[in-house]
Amino acid sequence: MEVKDIIKPENLVYKKPSLLTDKVTHYCPGCSHGVVHKLVAEVIEEMGIQEKTIAVSPVGCAVLAYNYISVDWQEAAHGRAPAVATAISRLMPEKYVFTYQGDGDLASIGAAEIIHACNRGENIVVIFINNAIYGMTGGQMAPTTLVGMKTATSPYGRDVKLNGHPLKITELIAQLPGTEFVTRQAVHTPAAVRKCKKAILKAFQNVGEKKGTQFVEVVSTCNSGWKLNPVKSNEWMVENMFPFYPLGDLKG
Repeated sequence: MEVKDIIKPENLVYKKPSLLTDKVTHYCPGCSHGVVHKLVAEVIEEMGIQEKTIAVSPVGCAVLAYNYISVDWQEAAHGRAPAVATAISRLMPEKYVFTYQGDGDLASIGAAEIIHACNRGENIVVIFINNAIYGMTGGQMAPTTLVGMKTATSPYGRDVKLNGHPLKITELIAQLPGTEFVTRQAVHTPAAVRKCKKAILKAFQNVGEKKGTQFVEVVSTCNSGWKLNPVKSNEWMVENMFPFYPLGDLKG
C-alpha cells in the first residue's frame, strides 16, 4: 500500500500547490521569495485562473520566478516590468496580469516605470519584494536600504548626507489616483503568511473586477546580503525594517 492510498481527502492537512513546479530552488536558505511564490501559486489555483494569468519578471532575484510558478511568463528588462505588464493587460484585458519585482528593480531603475503605471491605474497586480538590498548582484545599497545599514557599497552604513534617505516607494504609490489597493505585508510568521495571502487574493480579485492597480509590498529578508542566518535575519527585520516600513493596508 502506498502513501497516496492511505491519505484521504478528509485527512489532508496540506499539499503543495499544483502550480508550483518541481524545480530545485536557487534561493538562499531562509529567503522570503519561496514563501511568496507559494502564496501566489495558491491564490491562482484557488481562483481557478491559471490559464488566464500572465506574469512578468525583470532582473534580480525575481528573474527566475518562471521556474517555480506554472503560468505564462514574460521576461522584462531591468525595471521595465510595469511597462511590459501594461502592454499585456491592454492587449488582453481578460487576463490576470501581475509583475514580480524586487526593490533594487522596482524602486531604483524602475522607479519611473512603476510610478507612471500606477498613476495611469493599469489593471495589474504588482508583487513588490523589499529586502532593502541588491540581493543577486552582490549586496549593494538599494533605494530602500535603511540609514546606518551596512552593504557592499555602504560598508560603514548608509549615510544620509552621502546617500540620501531610504525611499518609501509604497507610501508614494498609495497617493496616486490610479492605485486601488496598496498594502505592506511580511511572511516571517504563520500569522503574517496568512495575512499576506489574504492581501494577494484581494489584489487578484480586484484585477478581475477591473479596479486598477493593486500593489502588494512584502517586507522580506536577505540572509546572504545581510550576512545573517535565517533566524537572525527575521529578528533584524522585525527590529529594524518594520519600524520604518510598518505593516498594514495603506489604501483600499
